[in-house]
Amino acid sequence: MKKLKLVTILGLIWLGLALAWGEEVVEEIVAIVNDDIITLSQYKNQHEALYQMLKSQFQGEEFQQHYRQERKKLLEIMITDLLLLQEAKKKGLNVEEQVKLTIENIKEQNGINSDEELRRLMSQQGIDFEAWKSQMEENILKQGVIATEVDRNIVVDDSEVVNYYKLHSQEFTDPVEYKLKAIYISVSNKTSQEAEALKKEVANKIAAGEDFSSLASQYSEGPEKEHQGDLGTFKKGELAENLEQAVDKLKTGEVTSWLEIRDGWYILKLEEKKEARLKPFEEVRKNIEEKLFNEKRQERLKEFLKELKEKSYIKILDPNPLGFD
Repeated sequence: MKKLKLVTILGLIWLGLALAWGEEVVEEIVAIVNDDIITLSQYKNQHEALYQMLKSQFQGEEFQQHYRQERKKLLEIMITDLLLLQEAKKKGLNVEEQVKLTIENIKEQNGINSDEELRRLMSQQGIDFEAWKSQMEENILKQGVIATEVDRNIVVDDSEVVNYYKLHSQEFTDPVEYKLKAIYISVSNKTSQEAEALKKEVANKIAAGEDFSSLASQYSEGPEKEHQGDLGTFKKGELAENLEQAVDKLKTGEVTSWLEIRDGWYILKLEEKKEARLKPFEEVRKNIEEKLFNEKRQERLKEFLKELKEKSYIKILDPNPLGFD
């Protein structure tokens, strides 16, 4: 069955998987938000969507932990979403063209020729097209409000970017890298005397000037044996502490003494060493701008949502609709 690439869109609007607001029936009201209400059915639908989303990402105790945390915030999220949609309506935002464009992009990415085919494929995956489309529209509307009320008012000055670069140079520094060859002697299949004899034999041959790669192919008992001792490249902090300390003292071409690790011994040769490098400002400028923008965006968004709630009529009638402990 053809699998749609909808992860990004569905991830942004995961609440839409609950098929939104269901049929209008006389039932318990969970919360009143200005002129709108949140019903028990709506809450149950959103809860089920949250549960299924987390179940697909986590297992066991990790799932339980995330589920407990997110469940507590669910009603607050629903209230916030409703407030944003109310603001979008007040502003007269129209996102019909954005919705059409998004659908066309999805069809193009998946090689789908018509809306009918898209509907059929979504139906096969248990997704109601109209509910999904409605939730996508609501998501774009909410983002539109945030863009207007939050993003548009954020400014990141050049001086802020430069100061961040100066104060956080370590963040933009590539660490030292070591390219290594190795000979590994295991102790799990031999006596300590046999291991010592083998270590001494290899060390003597290295001291006599024999080729390290050839010796690795002959003596090494690890996977590097098949690659003439090539162990790979490691950044500072990735090696075991005793190995890194020994390697860090070497000059290119030099060899360590035998170094003990669990179940065996290593002797390492430093093939190449790249010193730490501070990336040029222009190379990381855009990343810093994005980081500072996002930090300001988070702060301003909190302020905007707080202001929006303060000027709205919100009454929670049942803070724990499903009776969780």
